[in-house]
Amino acid sequence: MSHPMFEKHRATIDSALNAIATRGYWAAFNEMPSPRAYGETAPEDGKKAFEAHLGQQFELGQPGQSGWTGGEKSPYGVELNVQYPVCDHAALIAAGEKAMDGWQKVGAEGRTGICVEILDRLNKQSFELAHAVMLTTGQGWMMAFQAGAPHAQDRGLEAVAYAWREQSFVPAETIWEKPQGKNPSLILKKHFEIVGRGVGVVVGCGTFPTWNTYPGVFAALATGNAVIVKPHSQAILPAAITVRTIRAVLAENGIDPNLVTLCVTDQRETTQKLVTDPAVKSIDFTGGNVFGQWLIDHCRQAQVYAELAGVNNIVIDSTDAYKPMLRNLAFTLSLYSGQMCTTSQALFVPAGGIETEDGHKSYDDVCADLAKAVSGFLSKPEVAHAVLGAMQSADTIKRVAEADSGSLGKVILASQKLENPEFPKAEVRTPVLLACDAADEKAYMEERFGPISFIVKVADTAAAIALSERIVSTHGALTAGVYSTKAEVIDAMTAATMRSKVALSINLTGGVFVNQSAAFSDYHGTGGNPAANASYADSAFVANRFRVVQRRYHVAQEN
Repeated sequence: MSHPMFEKHRATIDSALNAIATRGYWAAFNEMPSPRAYGETAPEDGKKAFEAHLGQQFELGQPGQSGWTGGEKSPYGVELNVQYPVCDHAALIAAGEKAMDGWQKVGAEGRTGICVEILDRLNKQSFELAHAVMLTTGQGWMMAFQAGAPHAQDRGLEAVAYAWREQSFVPAETIWEKPQGKNPSLILKKHFEIVGRGVGVVVGCGTFPTWNTYPGVFAALATGNAVIVKPHSQAILPAAITVRTIRAVLAENGIDPNLVTLCVTDQRETTQKLVTDPAVKSIDFTGGNVFGQWLIDHCRQAQVYAELAGVNNIVIDSTDAYKPMLRNLAFTLSLYSGQMCTTSQALFVPAGGIETEDGHKSYDDVCADLAKAVSGFLSKPEVAHAVLGAMQSADTIKRVAEADSGSLGKVILASQKLENPEFPKAEVRTPVLLACDAADEKAYMEERFGPISFIVKVADTAAAIALSERIVSTHGALTAGVYSTKAEVIDAMTAATMRSKVALSINLTGGVFVNQSAAFSDYHGTGGNPAANASYADSAFVANRFRVVQRRYHVAQEN
């Protein structure tokens, strides 16, 4: 008899399994913030639910609580003043380990069904989550809704689907009979128990606190593990809302809610003690190279799934859609002020220019035309604010100022500070475009997170492809792109990305952009270059989070 939650969500689970097998378009959760999809009162109800958190203590009822902490600074200048429980990390680990026993007994079907129920519940809170994501990360409203809620939920479901598929390959029991010739057969009954490896810690990032967190949370949870969510200190509220909902659904289904807890701290030492605890067996991390590498080097007791920095790049060889290409690039470079791990930073253009349907364009023409495309795209304030959002951190603002000074290359398009009439305190910056030579590697060959891009002059297309491959292999990248009308160029770039193991987008000119990743179809990262050692999502992302423990015994032979 299947678990009731598995039966309740069987259609969704089957559809998700089909989606990861076929990689076509499918989404479980509606990406449009429409009252028709979420209910007539959902927008207002979600906003009220978000506002109810402001200035309050966020009760979770977790063990080991010793006080309260907070201090999130909204990039939009909104006063949040939410206080979160401070809990002893050892108490959270112990409580999680204790809760894992009951979670294991539910079985893979039960865990899968309950995880999908959690995601369904989170989807009903999409407007509340969207406001929390927007006001803590600086994302524009539409991105905050889509990436922060339904797209994140789809990524979580994707991880659950992979987890269920891998676990479903393991039979619960079998009769093992070995013939012995004239002698009676040897007969054993064998049972195979799927057991979580141990406590999982998910370390959140400040820019995508749900989209980058849900895959790890649900991969660990669905495979039988307790989960401790350690959010970024500037984006706690989306994680807190998520953890509260997970705990509620677990309790409703007879599971100890301490299976999932929130660990709020801005102390590096506390985080290090948490992640190096012997009971912690998996760690999911999105963020900078310094701490990410520290986790890989020091958390030897755990499997670390890390998404780190990279230098995403695009080779521009030729095009038969020059203006659409420029519009596509303008959106790519502007979206969320470049504060995405998938945003292109280096655009390689041959010194001799490129061929287009409008005739030959020199390197300088490409630089000037791209600058005009970005400026034109952001010329309407309502478009600019919707796309750019706000700067998430002071460090990013400093990087933009440094780039704007011309110290990293010739400024083709200077960044501008925009005033947001709805949020007067918001720090809004338009992209800065820099021109430099391929030899100026110190400028463009490291991640400069934010709306900073380089138009790099290379000797020719072959040199551009070789440079792209070297950057991905040595510094990492999550995305690469190419524009060309020549099959041999596309084939050469394809081969280069196969060797360096990075996803490639070819001649994007429409409504799909190199920095976007679709759940159930696109693999986010390959795990094959320095930018990430794992992929959202594939079998490898889930399969090492559980173990199979067997028991066997003799069975009398029937006459």
